[in-house]
Amino acid sequence: MKHPIGTTRYLAMVGLAMMASALALPALADDLTVTMRKATQQGVAEALGTITISNTDAGASFKLALHGLPPGPHGFHVHENANCDPTLLNGVRIPAGAAGGHFDPDNTYKHEGPTGDGHLGDLPVLVAAADGTATQTVAATRIKNIGVLKGHALVIQIGSDNYSDIPVRDGGGGGRFACGLVE
Repeated sequence: MKHPIGTTRYLAMVGLAMMASALALPALADDLTVTMRKATQQGVAEALGTITISNTDAGASFKLALHGLPPGPHGFHVHENANCDPTLLNGVRIPAGAAGGHFDPDNTYKHEGPTGDGHLGDLPVLVAAADGTATQTVAATRIKNIGVLKGHALVIQIGSDNYSDIPVRDGGGGGRFACGLVE
C-alpha cells in the first residue's frame, strides 16, 4: 500500500523529525557535576564531594554527595563568578570571595530564597548530618535550564540562611565554607 504523501517524502520527514529529536535531547539531558572544595584564606583545599545538577520537569535538581561539613543547616547559593579564589577586604583574606555575589541575572538586588522573586542563585538550605555528610536532593524550581549555571560557582556558607536581607544581607549565613565551579 502506498503512503498518501509518497513513501520517499514520508521517510524523509520521519528521518528529519528523528534527527531533530536526537539533537534536542542532549541539551536537556546532560547533567552537570560540580566538585566542592573547602574554601580557605589560602584558596581551595581538599575536596568535600560532589553536587550533580540535573534538569527536571520541576526545575533544577541538586543531588548532594558531600562530607566534611559542620553539622546543621547551611546557606547554599549559585554565585556570579566561576572563581573560588580568596579576595582581600580591609586587609583580611575572604575565602571564595572571587565568586562574587549571588547569581542575579534579572538585577533584582534582593535575597528572597529559592521561591521568592530575588536572586536566581538563591537555593534551598542544605542540612549536614551529625557526621558531616549531606546526601539529600534539593530543588530550585525557578531554574528551568541548568545550562544558565555554567560559568558560575556554587557556594556553601558556614551557617544557615533566613532567605532575607534582614537583619543581615544575603541571608546571614556567615562566611563561605565550600566552593565549586560549574563548568
